[in-house]
Parts: sequence; C-alpha cells; structure tokens
Amino acid sequence: MNIRPIRTNNDYREALKDVSALFDNQPEPGTAEGDSFEVMITLIEAYEARHFPVDLPNPIDAIKFRMEQSGLTAADLAPAIGRTNRVYEVLNGKRALTLPMIWKLHAMFGIPAESLIKPATHA
Repeated sequence: MNIRPIRTNNDYREALKDVSALFDNQPEPGTAEGDSFEVMITLIEAYEARHFPVDLPNPIDAIKFRMEQSGLTAADLAPAIGRTNRVYEVLNGKRALTLPMIWKLHAMFGIPAESLIKPATHA
C-alpha cells in the first residue's frame, strides 16, 4: 500500500481502491500491513470530512429522531419543554426552543446540543 497525502479526488479514489480489498480480510492491528491500513483509513476519513461534510439535523428532526429511537412520547418531553401542548408547538415548528429547553433536552435525553441550537428550517 502506497501511503501518501490525499489531495485530489483522484487520490481519494485510489486510496479507496487500495483499502477496499482489505475490508473483507482486515490485517492484524500492530502489524506493518495493519498500521498501513489504519493510516490510510485516517487519511480517507480526513479527506471525507473536509470535502463531504455531514450536516447536523435541524432541532425538530433531532428531537423526533430521539423520540422514535427511545420510544418517547410528547408527554415524556414535557419535563424538558413544558406542558404537552407546548411540546406539540415545538414539534410542529410553531414555537422555538429556548435555552433552558435546549439544556434540559440535552441533559435528559442526550440530544446533541449542536443539533438543538441549529436554526430550524421548515420545508
């Protein structure tokens, strides 16, 4: 495996080709081949983060995802947001999250604060 910086899309495709053969039969960590594999994966991830960033979900989608993931209802969110009708207002985009709501949603349900502070976009 030829380890070198990934600067272009062509370099990226070559790096993917080099490591793709090793995914089915990964080399042992700590070996020369294993170390090379690890370094190439790190370089590929850095290139992808720089050129193909993943955007955070908007706050409403983040809350709904956590609700679905954890089997939560609007009533379960009431301690963090307020009465159930206020929860529905937030979920329907009719009311913005306040800073105390964001802190509570993050602390109580582990929703990333970065997602909760992002301005909501409505389709």
